[in-house]
Order: sequence, then C-alpha cells, then structure tokens
Amino acid sequence: MKSDQRLSDLRALSADQLSDELISLKKEQFNLRFQGATGQLENVARVREVRRDIARVRTLQRQKTLDAAKA
Repeated sequence: MKSDQRLSDLRALSADQLSDELISLKKEQFNLRFQGATGQLENVARVREVRRDIARVRTLQRQKTLDAAKA
C-alpha cells in the first residue's frame, strides 16, 4: 500500500532528516489551509494525507528518542 511504502521510506531517515521532513510537512499543511480558506484548494484529500504524514513523522521521532534512551 501507499502508506506502507511511505512509512518504510520515513523509517530509513535519520533524526535530523525527520525534523526537516516535519518542517516541510507543516509548511505544506499551512499552505493547504490557506488555500482552503481562500477557496483555491483543489485536492481536499491532500489535507488529510499531510496531517497523517505529520503524525507518522512525530511517531517515528518519538520511537527513535525512546530507542536511544534505552541504549
């Protein structure tokens, strides 16, 4: 599935790369919200995808933090 592929791609990233990815997703989320407010948003499903990608990145960051604390 598409989300499984996305998750495996995210797992391969380092902590710094995950932070960069989170920043870019948050910028995209802001732009999508702005487009929605002005009535220019064409792909409304993208809002949901971005929100879930942000959650995936945050989850992976937390897992890596916990794994580093155990070691």
